[in-house]
Amino acid sequence: MYNPYFGFPEEPFGITPDPRFFYENPIYREAYTTLAWGIRARRGLLSLVGAVGTGKTTILRHLMAKSEPSIRSVLVDYPPQSFDELLAFTCRELGLGVSEQGRLERIAALKEGLLASHAKNETTVLFLDEAQHLSEETLESVRLLSNLETAGEKLLQIVLVGQPELRVKLDRPQLRPLKQRITLESRLDRLRYDEIAAYIEYRLSAAGYRGPELFGPDAVEAIGFYSDAVPRLINVICGNALLAAHRASRRKVSADLVVEVARALRLGPAVD
Repeated sequence: MYNPYFGFPEEPFGITPDPRFFYENPIYREAYTTLAWGIRARRGLLSLVGAVGTGKTTILRHLMAKSEPSIRSVLVDYPPQSFDELLAFTCRELGLGVSEQGRLERIAALKEGLLASHAKNETTVLFLDEAQHLSEETLESVRLLSNLETAGEKLLQIVLVGQPELRVKLDRPQLRPLKQRITLESRLDRLRYDEIAAYIEYRLSAAGYRGPELFGPDAVEAIGFYSDAVPRLINVICGNALLAAHRASRRKVSADLVVEVARALRLGPAVD
């Protein structure tokens, strides 16, 4: 609605994990670099942990978008109800026609397919998003999938991605064998408050905006207060503040508009 008013070629503050809007600060760059190296080096089982809204899925999609053609990716972005459901989905995404077969047959077919890919110097990676919701039985079976290997290398690279609850779950005694298999762990955190202005400007620039300043220092300070520097909440507040500015026929977002939309969204400690 407000894109033509402000001259945006496209929406700058969408909440979908678009890799084109991947913001690189030191923490995000380290997480991305660690995961990319771990996959290329075929380290087997990796993890990425971060709070809600910190950009975990965006990093995954950025990894997939920037991967070499020799890397085959399977993204499971909704927690499966069982390991068999996960196994069936993975086989289907890799083009293995085993929909009517049982678990052992599917695992055998998966290993055969992975060996064929390995022979062509391809790397296969399975991204498990929202992994904190996976059952213990499914997580334990994922550990068994990590056993698919040649004499010297892992055939399937598995990336567990989840909220801090994932780390709590992995600390349970019954999942200790899985935790011990994780060779690299990356963590995401909210932005530093002094990064918020740069983050907003980056989103505007990535969307093609080249106009005058839209968020002054007072507005940015208010955004930081109500978002707690969580990227997803920054996007939500900025998008709603721009909409409010459009409705008020303003060309710049003020702090009072940020407070107005944040309170309407019931964000921040000032909300009763």
